[in-house]
Amino acid sequence: MPNDSLPLRALSLLGSGHALPARRLASSAIDQSLGLPDGSIERLSGVRSRAVAAAEDTAASLAAQAAHKALHAAGLSADQLDCVIAASGTMDQGMPCNAALIHRELGLGTSGIPAFDINASCLGFIAALDQLSWSLVAGRYRRVLLVCADIASCGLDWQQLHSAAIFGDGAAAVVLGRDGDGLRLNILAAQLRTYSEGAELCQIAAGGSRHHPSRGDEHFTALSRFAMRGKAVFRLASTHLPGFLQALLDEAGVQRTQIDRVIPHQASHLAMQHLRKRLGFSAEQVIDIFAEYGNQVAASLPTALDIGLRDGRIRSGQRVLLLGTGAGLSLGGMLLELK
Repeated sequence: MPNDSLPLRALSLLGSGHALPARRLASSAIDQSLGLPDGSIERLSGVRSRAVAAAEDTAASLAAQAAHKALHAAGLSADQLDCVIAASGTMDQGMPCNAALIHRELGLGTSGIPAFDINASCLGFIAALDQLSWSLVAGRYRRVLLVCADIASCGLDWQQLHSAAIFGDGAAAVVLGRDGDGLRLNILAAQLRTYSEGAELCQIAAGGSRHHPSRGDEHFTALSRFAMRGKAVFRLASTHLPGFLQALLDEAGVQRTQIDRVIPHQASHLAMQHLRKRLGFSAEQVIDIFAEYGNQVAASLPTALDIGLRDGRIRSGQRVLLLGTGAGLSLGGMLLELK
């Protein structure tokens, strides 16, 4: 049954956009560089090609490109925003937060418009949308820019091909409002669950105070690389995901057969197969961009959302499920009714 203790949250999606680095890296090129037979990386990863940031690219600059597209779609300028939120999984630097750097890229340096981060790794978009919806419904903000931008490529360990080969870089943004002429979003249910028994299964150990060059003689470069025990992550996530999804549907009072589209975090080829086969969704229902984008960390899900909106697969009159897993280990989901 629906959760009657929570009020209905109705928002407007005023505009969306995504951006990619100019450089593309084909899996065949990785085969050549590693001396592997042609087709090895694509068979291993399920990715044909992905965008990879150049040295001069930053997450903030990619975020600004996506934000300008979303603002253009919304018919707004950056100075008409009430807040800028970054929900990225990776940081451009230790401080300040990514949102402040994006704020500067958007020319808002003297505006005073607030900017802050919400970090839930790959589930940043779902977590941020859930939290921000309350502020919008309450009238705290009228128009909010939510951006996810990640550059994963610089932190990959190519000795771990099963994880390194799946990642790509990119950014995606949405402009949200309490009202307006955009697509109406009724949030029917939203949940986030964390099983921290899996906290070390997917991590970048360095980057904070725990592992810092000033605190010991550990090899800092190795600790700054992304590390994932992919099979263990998949086993833990798949153990909890069916029950998690059912609880989300129960909260919304919706049957699985009543879902029109599924927008997942593009975690891996195996995860996308699991979504269809084990959770009972058809290929036509799922917005799957993994083969040409890879796993873009937090940017994956909103990039798929923007692509689905632009090509018409996501539209008014549908029930849309946002679903994913992230480091933590966390599961996140949201069920939207589009009006």
